[in-house]
Amino acid sequence: MPRDTRLLSARFPRSSRYHPEWLIASASGAANPLWIAEWLAEEMDLRPGMRVLDLGCGRAASSIFLHREFGAQVWAVDLWFNASENLQRIRDAGVEESVFPLHADARALPFAEEFFDAIVGIDSFVYYGTDDLYLNYLARFVKPGGQIGIAGAGLLREIEGPLPEHLQEWWTQDHWCLHSVTWWRRHWDRTGIVDIQLAGTLPDGWHLWLDWLRAVAPENDQEIHVLEADRGDYLGYLRLVSRRRQGKLSEPVLSLSVPPHYEKRQLLREGGSDVPPRARGI
Repeated sequence: MPRDTRLLSARFPRSSRYHPEWLIASASGAANPLWIAEWLAEEMDLRPGMRVLDLGCGRAASSIFLHREFGAQVWAVDLWFNASENLQRIRDAGVEESVFPLHADARALPFAEEFFDAIVGIDSFVYYGTDDLYLNYLARFVKPGGQIGIAGAGLLREIEGPLPEHLQEWWTQDHWCLHSVTWWRRHWDRTGIVDIQLAGTLPDGWHLWLDWLRAVAPENDQEIHVLEADRGDYLGYLRLVSRRRQGKLSEPVLSLSVPPHYEKRQLLREGGSDVPPRARGI
């Protein structure tokens, strides 16, 4: 029987050990989760026993990979994919004691402050991390000195002016969350919360995106056509790795002191009319 060479890549030797059928069944986005996790992990200090948050983990393939390859304990958190299905995938991979699936919103995480040694976002951060306040919220869950790393689909340069014609057939409103590595560096750097250790793009990332798409969704002619037309002009993969600085973070707006329950108060000042404006013909 001939060897199955799908998704083999000399660039990603760790990922190439995993069966293509398992990987394709674990697909959840525009990037091979193992390629992206391996690329990101090259620049992160992941060690056995570390507590790692895999935020927006999809079907938890990256979480399984991070434990098997680096020995980390991984919390596999996702809002869109079923935690029970992910648990079954984790059990079948034999890592149930070290990979913990959880259904949660990235903006309402159920963890103690400084619980994690590292946080990663594998092809997911664009969907929740563009908010100017989000890094301040997320960073509280990693220890000072701990790493925050993201990698996945993005822009190689920002779109200035009208949308390029060759992108128009594919581009929808949700694609405006895609940004360049320069944009992300500025987005994080100006907060003063982290020290950015690395920010860059993956050479020929668009071609790897195309290879992945042809393997998992060959019927997606529109996206395939757009990638072929773009040829890495705008579309590709990017990564950022940072460390949380020492010091106290700003408290989230929701944690400010507000009355915990409704109490009736006088509506109008003395002498004010009790008749609404419409009833007075205004």
